[in-house]
Amino acid sequence: MLHYLTPLVTLYDTLNEFWENPRTQRFVAAIILLLYFVALAIIEAKNWHILPPDIARLAPENHSWAIMMAFTLILGTEVISLIFCISDSFSRSVGKQLEILALIQLRGPFKELSALQEPITIANHWEPVLHIAISAAGALLIFVALRIFMRVSARRVCLNRPTATLYVVSKKLLCLTLLCIVCFIGVMHIIAFLKTGEYQRFFESVYTALIFADITLVLLAQHFMPAFNAVFRNSGFVVGTLMMRLSLSATAPFDTIIAIFSAGYVILLVWSFSHFLPQKEYCRDTSSGPDKQE
Repeated sequence: MLHYLTPLVTLYDTLNEFWENPRTQRFVAAIILLLYFVALAIIEAKNWHILPPDIARLAPENHSWAIMMAFTLILGTEVISLIFCISDSFSRSVGKQLEILALIQLRGPFKELSALQEPITIANHWEPVLHIAISAAGALLIFVALRIFMRVSARRVCLNRPTATLYVVSKKLLCLTLLCIVCFIGVMHIIAFLKTGEYQRFFESVYTALIFADITLVLLAQHFMPAFNAVFRNSGFVVGTLMMRLSLSATAPFDTIIAIFSAGYVILLVWSFSHFLPQKEYCRDTSSGPDKQE
């Protein structure tokens, strides 16, 4: 069976290696910087009324929108990295989602800023300022939570080599499918934006797809790791990431509160396994043979 899946696995490994290459990351960063300057130029051109009507219809008037766009693109690159991380351990995937959650919270202030009129003034606009402060504080707390999570998440599930190989292949195929779904969502949202001029809820749609991917991942993990401890840990991670994604649809300041709670939940989950569960008990019910951590 693995023989027939080799081309797809090779395709995934090639895409992953290309994306994680430092040259690719530098190129993407340069493109984001270029698009940021282009967005500023388009906004300024619209304010001077020198844009063609079809383009002016889509262009915003507030210069702060260019900042939000740049951070949105950075967030998009992190989502792609998250999809590639799914083929790794659960803990690394959750860590990447905490990174994305911190960036989402950090994007909040620029979102509020783009809603203010230029020249920017806080007179009679104390509510957006309060939301900016809460989002910035939430991003900082989640960043601290990420550092703590990385320190306590050393414990992994034990698998024997044949089981681990099939499990990793299954996760790579899931990631490849998810990449196709995200690309399809992106294309459809771009087409909708060009037709209507209305901004689409891209990340909400992507995170909905990621929720179903997480549930699929838990079912896969249960097949390869049927022990209660492993099932509870993996399901707990999915509950934590589900709360992270639900925070996207909440209004301020509840989105930040839910995000911080979800970060604290996954930290407590990993800490509990690291301190209260012996390694022998953690690996119970796995098959005999040479062990591999996954």
